[in-house]
Amino acid sequence: MKAPAAFAAATLTALLSAVGLAGCAGLGGPPLQPGISTRLDLDRHFGPPAARWREAEGGERLAYPTGPMGFNTWMARTDAAGRLIGIENVLDMQHFAQIQAGMSQDEVLRALGPPYPGWTIYYKARDELVWEWRYCDVWAEPARFDVLFDGTSGKVRTTMSLTERQSMPWGRGNRRDWCSR
Repeated sequence: MKAPAAFAAATLTALLSAVGLAGCAGLGGPPLQPGISTRLDLDRHFGPPAARWREAEGGERLAYPTGPMGFNTWMARTDAAGRLIGIENVLDMQHFAQIQAGMSQDEVLRALGPPYPGWTIYYKARDELVWEWRYCDVWAEPARFDVLFDGTSGKVRTTMSLTERQSMPWGRGNRRDWCSR
């Protein structure tokens, strides 16, 4: 009698393992491939975009931020047929360097995607609006990139970046393992 019970337990274990693996496979999904993947694939992989813009050639630019605890904003471009042209993380020094004094808020949104709303703040005394993004810097440190806008004109005044260890309350301990690559 023990043999059928053992067989049933082994079968149940195998079945649960298969279901578990299938569930995990669905979470990440297949990798996104330019020219093959579609807008629907992007939405399955990331969820709905946080922002979207129509491109002149009929396609779209789509922002998929992972904040506040994530370190990326994935910016995808699709063609007029909805096929993926390209996708890249825009929260890095190369993209931050494109943000210049005098740019509009819309230009910043198109370049970096939306900031995390909970970290957007207005300083009345300076008439300054600050948007903030979390990213991994070139030394694999969690960091914050800020764009400071003139509160009246809505144009960029300046930008700044600090690692989380440089400010409180995030400044406690070594957090390099958070950005391990």
